[in-house]
Amino acid sequence: MTTSPQEEAQAQEQAQPQGHPQRWLILGVICLAQLTVLLDNTVLNVAIPSLTDELGASTADIQWMINAYSLVQSGLLLTAGSAADRYGRKKMLAAGLVLFGTGSLWAAFAQSSTQLIAARAGMGIGGALLMTTTLAVVVQIFDDTERVKAIGLWSTINSLGFAAGPLLGGFMLDHFWWGSIFLINIPVALIGLAAVIKLVPESKNPQGDRPDLLGALLSTTGMASVVYAIISGPEHGWTSAQVLVAAAVGLLVLGAFALWELHIPYPMLDMHFFRNQRFIGAVAGAILVAFGLGGSLFLLTQHLQFVLGYEPLEAGLRLAPLAVTVVALNLTGVGAKLHAKLGTPATIAAGMSLLAGGLAVIALLGGDDYNGMLAGLVIMGAGIALAMPAMANAIMSAIPPEKAGVGAGINGTLAEFGNGLGVAVLGAVLNARFAALIPVAAVSLPAALASAESAGERVRIMDAFSSGLETSQLVGALAVLLGGLLAAELLRRAVGVPPRH
Repeated sequence: MTTSPQEEAQAQEQAQPQGHPQRWLILGVICLAQLTVLLDNTVLNVAIPSLTDELGASTADIQWMINAYSLVQSGLLLTAGSAADRYGRKKMLAAGLVLFGTGSLWAAFAQSSTQLIAARAGMGIGGALLMTTTLAVVVQIFDDTERVKAIGLWSTINSLGFAAGPLLGGFMLDHFWWGSIFLINIPVALIGLAAVIKLVPESKNPQGDRPDLLGALLSTTGMASVVYAIISGPEHGWTSAQVLVAAAVGLLVLGAFALWELHIPYPMLDMHFFRNQRFIGAVAGAILVAFGLGGSLFLLTQHLQFVLGYEPLEAGLRLAPLAVTVVALNLTGVGAKLHAKLGTPATIAAGMSLLAGGLAVIALLGGDDYNGMLAGLVIMGAGIALAMPAMANAIMSAIPPEKAGVGAGINGTLAEFGNGLGVAVLGAVLNARFAALIPVAAVSLPAALASAESAGERVRIMDAFSSGLETSQLVGALAVLLGGLLAAELLRRAVGVPPRH
């Protein structure tokens, strides 16, 4: 049977990707904007000595300078995603760049700790808009054939931001004053804004749902309270009144948010998503990837500095192989190819198993040898490169396209929650093991070492800390492995079952 030239042309057209004609250029712009947001999650850490000297910042001031950004950003993610769906993702992306750039300029020339904290909070608002709209735009401009690869490249920026933040901050502080770490955001924000206005197509929910103002207030208050409790836990103690009250308020308000969303005609977050096995599986996996990654990096940073004796910048360099592995696998398209071949459930199972295996390798072989840690970091990076894009794609695929902003907000919120949960749980395991092995009443390794009365006692304290690290990393590995297998099974069962929206 022969086909006419018109039919052949039509078949070729159908076989070609039907995304936006400038989608890859737009993705590059989006990734540049995303990178500035992620850099500011870590870049301030290396400037702490300079801020203490030049602004006279107290310990509490420093904590708020760091936390104001992540607290505001995580609290607003759902609200920002909902606003993008209602008012237009291009508009909110541009607004996010303006707010982020303005906040960065204010921060660079802040004359007091209070001004810098306020500027960081303003940057957090812009960051929330950027984190949600960038992923939502990616989903809009790429079709199913290319979306996994595009989300993989988008996810790669998370790893680049983590690795490059301390390194870039250290370089700038070696050559310029502390405000320079914020000024570098300005040209990126201006270039990004011009490119967004020129290139990014507008998209929004065609139904034009009414704004859910009470839902926005409840979700922001609840998420900010929970994240504040997680951030404050290591400093003030998990059983302190400050932490318990914040956690209780956050959970109660989030419960009220869920009830409110169930009983209004235009909910910001459709709670019926949680009846979809595909969505539940992706949510469970996303939390546990962030749990394993956030908790392990929290532990590894301490291990490199306290046990192996590296300076902060040296420690950052030695964690870089994890990010390099993620970047290499996603830039070369290996992750997307494996996803296409294996399918989402098997890809997530493989990625989570590799992540768990990397944690176990570090626990068993990296105690006093960086080579063992290096092997574990590379294995972890391979797991993240497979699991994270597949998980984000699964979440976004389980949500109607017109709700892409809310989907991106859910994805970002889960990452924040998982990171905090990883730090809290694995940190608690470490502290419990450490306290059980040493007879001193100190609550941290530096305090315990300061109270040591002999070289032998210092060695025992270091050994106890290393044992606590090993135990906590093995606990993290087990949680990630079991959670990954559960998420993969839920997604496997949901294959072929239409989503219930």
